[in-house]
Amino acid sequence: MINELQQLGKDALAELKDAKTLDQFQNIRTKYLGRKGLLTGILRNIAKVSDDEKPLFGKLCNELKNSLNANIDEALQKHADLKNQQDLFNDKIDVTLPGNAIKCGRIHPVIQVRQEICSIFASYGFSIVEGPEIELDYYNFEALNIPQDHPARDMQDTFYIEDNVVLRTHTSPVQVRIMEKIQPPLRILSPGKVYRRDSDVSHTPMFHQIEGLLVDQGVNFGDLKGILASFLKKIFGESTVLRFRPSFFPFTEPSAEVDIRCVMCGGKGCRVCGQSGWLEILGSGMVDPAVFKNVNYDSEKYSGFAFGLGLERIAMLKYGISDIRLFFENDIRFLKQF
Repeated sequence: MINELQQLGKDALAELKDAKTLDQFQNIRTKYLGRKGLLTGILRNIAKVSDDEKPLFGKLCNELKNSLNANIDEALQKHADLKNQQDLFNDKIDVTLPGNAIKCGRIHPVIQVRQEICSIFASYGFSIVEGPEIELDYYNFEALNIPQDHPARDMQDTFYIEDNVVLRTHTSPVQVRIMEKIQPPLRILSPGKVYRRDSDVSHTPMFHQIEGLLVDQGVNFGDLKGILASFLKKIFGESTVLRFRPSFFPFTEPSAEVDIRCVMCGGKGCRVCGQSGWLEILGSGMVDPAVFKNVNYDSEKYSGFAFGLGLERIAMLKYGISDIRLFFENDIRFLKQF
C-alpha cells in the first residue's frame, strides 16, 4: 500500500507538470483529491494495512494530500500570473501611436451669417432683441398697417393656428412690441425663425429672417442708404456695387428693394441672377406714420427706417449654395465645409 501511495504521488506530479489550462489543473485536483479521487480510494483501504504500518501510512497520506494541494495551488497561481502578463501585453497602449482625432461640431452656416450680421449692427449701436414665434394677428399684420382686407396679406401665405393666432411670417412684430414699451430713440435688430407656406429650391416653410429698426429725430432716407451700404460692403466686400429700387411694403413709405451686383457672374448675367446681373438682397423703407400711430409715437417729432432680409438668402450668396434645402438636411459632409 505504501508503494502504491508513492506511485500515486509521482503520477500526480507528472500530470501536473504537463497541464496547461485551468480545466486541466482542476481535473487533476478532482482526480486525486476529490471525494471519489484516487487518494481517497486508497484511504478507504487503510484497514488492509498492518497495525505496524498504519501510523506511517496515515502520515504519508496526509503529506501527499498537503503536497498535492500545495503543488496544484502553485501551478494555478503561475497560470494566473502568466495570463495576467499576457493580457497586459495584449492590452498595452502604444504611446507612440497618434491619438484618435476628436470630431468637433461646426457652427451652422446660417448661424454663422446671423452672428456676423448681428456683430456688424451691434457696432452701429443696435441692440439685439427677440420675440415669440407664435404671434397674434394684430402684431403680425394689423399693427404693421396690414388690416384684414389688405391685399398685402396675399404676399405672405400664412400658417394659422387660430383665427387670430399665426406662426409669424416675419420678425417685424418684435419691433412693434418693443416700440410699445420703449420711447425713441431706439436701434434694434430682431433675428429669428419665420414661417410661410412655401417649399422649393429657394424657399422652405421655415426660414430665418433678420430685421432692423431705427427711430429718432431727424432720421431720413439718406441715413438708411448709408447704413445699408456700409453693412452690405462688410458682408460681401468693399467692391460690392448696390442699387436701391422703388418698391412697396405696407409698413414703410417710401419703400425700396436693395440689390447687389451678382456675386456669381460679376454683373454679366447668369442663371442665379436671371441674366439680369443683379441680386435682390433686402427690403427697406421709412417707417409709415400709421405704424407710429399704433404704438403712440409722434410722427411729427420722430422718423425712422426699417429693413429686413433672409439669412438663408445671404448665406447662399456668400457661400455659393444653389439649393436652400441643403441647410436643413444635416449632411455632415455639407456642414463641415463651413
